[in-house]
Amino acid sequence: MMISEELRRRILDDGALGAGNVLHRLPLYGRSPEDQVLWLDGTWRAPSGDHPEVLTLRELEEVVATYAGFYRRAGVRAKDAVAIVTTSITDFALNLMALSSIGAIASLVNANMPVDVRREYIRRQQVAGVMTQQPWHKELLRHLDDDIPPRFVALQSQITPDDREHRPANYPFRHAPNDPILISHSSGTTGIPKSAFHTHETLFHGALSRLSDGLDCSTRKRLLALPGHHVSAMSNTLLGLLLGAPVVHFTDPSGKAVLDGIEKFRPTIVFGFTHTFMEMAGENLTDRDLSCVEGFYASGDAAHVVHIRRLLEKGQHPVTGRDLKPKMAPGAIFLDIFGSTEMGYVLFDYVHRAGAPAMGRCIGRPMRFAQAAVVSEDGDVLPPGKVGRLGVRSRSLTPGFWNDNVRWHQQWLGGYFLTGDLVYRDGGNNFYHLDRTTDAIRTNEGFVYSAYTEELLLSEYAEIRDCTVVGLADEGVQFGWEDEGVAKTYMLLNLVEGALPPEDPTAWVNAALTKHGLPEVAGAVVVAEEAIPVGITGKVLKRILREQARTLAVGS
Repeated sequence: MMISEELRRRILDDGALGAGNVLHRLPLYGRSPEDQVLWLDGTWRAPSGDHPEVLTLRELEEVVATYAGFYRRAGVRAKDAVAIVTTSITDFALNLMALSSIGAIASLVNANMPVDVRREYIRRQQVAGVMTQQPWHKELLRHLDDDIPPRFVALQSQITPDDREHRPANYPFRHAPNDPILISHSSGTTGIPKSAFHTHETLFHGALSRLSDGLDCSTRKRLLALPGHHVSAMSNTLLGLLLGAPVVHFTDPSGKAVLDGIEKFRPTIVFGFTHTFMEMAGENLTDRDLSCVEGFYASGDAAHVVHIRRLLEKGQHPVTGRDLKPKMAPGAIFLDIFGSTEMGYVLFDYVHRAGAPAMGRCIGRPMRFAQAAVVSEDGDVLPPGKVGRLGVRSRSLTPGFWNDNVRWHQQWLGGYFLTGDLVYRDGGNNFYHLDRTTDAIRTNEGFVYSAYTEELLLSEYAEIRDCTVVGLADEGVQFGWEDEGVAKTYMLLNLVEGALPPEDPTAWVNAALTKHGLPEVAGAVVVAEEAIPVGITGKVLKRILREQARTLAVGS
């Protein structure tokens, strides 16, 4: 089902609508207070002390008002930032809506961030307060000793229904387009995460642009297994509420848990990061009932085709036949929606369908509201077929990094914001993702693009569940896209359950690489899944992996 044309026009004609006031505009669109709008996974505790399974619009409004009253009583004012430290997607969403309703800013911090990194990340933001749950509260109290300490470090359980009476007289706050409402951090795979902030306009510009094109208008149930601190989780929560689509919050992103969630909640659309879908594809799907799913939506980095194809065998999707009547075809679609924290909304999408030819690392064309280019080191726009940095422009882009202007300006070149990715494009303006700039490896045989190489190897050998390329060089040698040193490459292989390891993993890997004209690796080794360090969003931490790889790959 799709949103009605009348409602679509009413939303698009609402000049005041933005990410900061979605909840408060819903009654203007005729939404009933008794509509059930948000399904929960048990990770959120209500101010009353219970753990509801679903919230109506009225209950959601009451909770947000209660949280807003607590923050106002604690001294939070418009433009103050408050760190929300948790893992629950519902905690993040409700605190965001509450803080934005009084003009304040929610800084969403994944509690699984390493303690020392998390402490420095929050300290740099000079927040007015910290809101959290157990077991993180005790450690976070140390922020009261910061040079510029927050006013409070509170437990969410301290919020009570009586706090609703403390809402400000001008509730809800009236936003200007450039008012900041949210700070979201990057994955932090290269150190202290970047703190991209988004405004009333930027966080919702992409969604409203797509809505104006008649796209992304589905009112079907959606399960969000996205990292709660990420802009994709928040923008998709708000968009679901706006469209009247049932939204299911699902905090556990592991493949098995999400499969369980699909069977329990029966969503039509499943959102997640690529690591979640990789894990799902690695599970035994024979007896799993995924018939309700019409689309898997992978946000973040480009997904590997081999994982996508295993999921395309499940579910179904609507098509229009020659008789112009809609019908259901076997197999869900897989929408690879490429974006990042800074983009505010995904800027590329590419649809995979069962039986369609594989397009490798294709991430599609830029969406209508964005521009993209392949940029040289001098800031020139490169022609088709040339590898360079991915640069983007869009009104959905973050206006900056919170308290970090230097880092922000360093990510611009030739009038484009650099995403940190290496790509090329073809003559049809389709973009292909090769690697992160920090992960490309300079060797004597030329560049090795790790994501591209891993994609090829996964497509060659069904025995491989996942694999990771890592570069090793002499101590002090800097290698990669931006450095002149050279390294040797090694491949770490994680096999599917029951697969027999090859007698000579190095020869086995190199046979596939030389077949496609790619540089050989110096060595390959089969390792357990837990031997590969991953970050809080499931991305492989190659910075840390390089420190471990000498033992893992070469035994020294």
